[in-house]
Amino acid sequence: MKKSLIALAVLGAIAGAAQAQTSVTIYGIVDTGVVYTTKVSTGKGADGFSNANGSKFSVNSGVIQGSRIGFKGVEDLGGGLKALFQLEAGFNNDNGALNGQDSKTSTTLFRRKSVVGLGGNFGSVLLGRQTDILDDVSQWTSVQDFGGVTGSVGHNLDRLEGTRTNNSIRYNTPDLSGFTGSLIYGFGETAGQTSSGQSFGLGGQYANGPLGLFAAYYQSKLGNTASDTALLNGGSPVFTGNAGDTALKTFSLGASYQAGPARLYGNWSRVKQPLAFSSTAGTTGVLQPGSFTVGSFNNTKADIFELGVNYAVTAPLHLLASVQYNKLTFADAGSNKGKLTQVNLGTDYFLSKRTDLYAFASFLRAKDAINPGVYGDSTGSDNNQTAVAVGIRHKF
Repeated sequence: MKKSLIALAVLGAIAGAAQAQTSVTIYGIVDTGVVYTTKVSTGKGADGFSNANGSKFSVNSGVIQGSRIGFKGVEDLGGGLKALFQLEAGFNNDNGALNGQDSKTSTTLFRRKSVVGLGGNFGSVLLGRQTDILDDVSQWTSVQDFGGVTGSVGHNLDRLEGTRTNNSIRYNTPDLSGFTGSLIYGFGETAGQTSSGQSFGLGGQYANGPLGLFAAYYQSKLGNTASDTALLNGGSPVFTGNAGDTALKTFSLGASYQAGPARLYGNWSRVKQPLAFSSTAGTTGVLQPGSFTVGSFNNTKADIFELGVNYAVTAPLHLLASVQYNKLTFADAGSNKGKLTQVNLGTDYFLSKRTDLYAFASFLRAKDAINPGVYGDSTGSDNNQTAVAVGIRHKF
């Protein structure tokens, strides 16, 4: 009996020590806004050619950041080695449904992130479904301030809003005097053809006082099991190549500088989709013949430029402004080119460290390209569209 009690006491002590060395955090974001959008396409007009349009009111989840709930943990394994995991699910808090980029992922529970790995003085190695460094460096761009508001005009295309890579392994360096680097490789998981569906990326960022710099590259290939989820989306282009052919290349450079109360930033991205197939089908009388659905990213090359500022009037009150310019090249016989320009103004007021109120106004103009709409669910009926959003975001 005494031996049993001693054994139980020892096991209890070991369990207590193990528990003390392991930490699990539950976290999340709930972000919802009321959005008013002008000139939303409602389909063909009475003439059967031009678009009919109307204004739209909606309650949108994830205006700045996607609403989510997550779990992350660290276990101290001794000798500076740690076990790491993170599971993150996205949801639409306007209707309570799981959030997905398309019908193929809408029922995936941990769509946003599902990784496990090891960390230590060498950095970290993570396995699973995860973003590449282009998501990390979005802190130096308008994604930090405006989030999804700047997605349709280009950030969804250049991956700065965090497109995931399935079946991937990622290595992150430790902080080296302000510099951190990252490599990612996505397995296409096709027997006998390593290049089918594979993807890879690399990049680095440097943070030293007020200055932030980044450079990053990502490439992915077609395959039956494409590791790049951008190639799985319902809104992606129709690709004309074969498994193993390069479908997407994106390269980004950017800088951010904190000058007193103002954070100034600028960046450029070049995106190439050499296999994207474009079609004139469905063009309207409002747009020029040969226009293409940029909302579906049916272009072979895009150069995306951005400038912006975040000015802190007081600690809780910030004034925001940014402009995005997207120069597009389409793969048709005439090598048509299109342009998208979006201007955003906003204010963000922090009621606390975890809760803020925001208000945005955006104007998007399309030239020789179909207007994708400021918000992806509200395609423009002609060349111009204005959207206004007022919302609240809470982090826990």
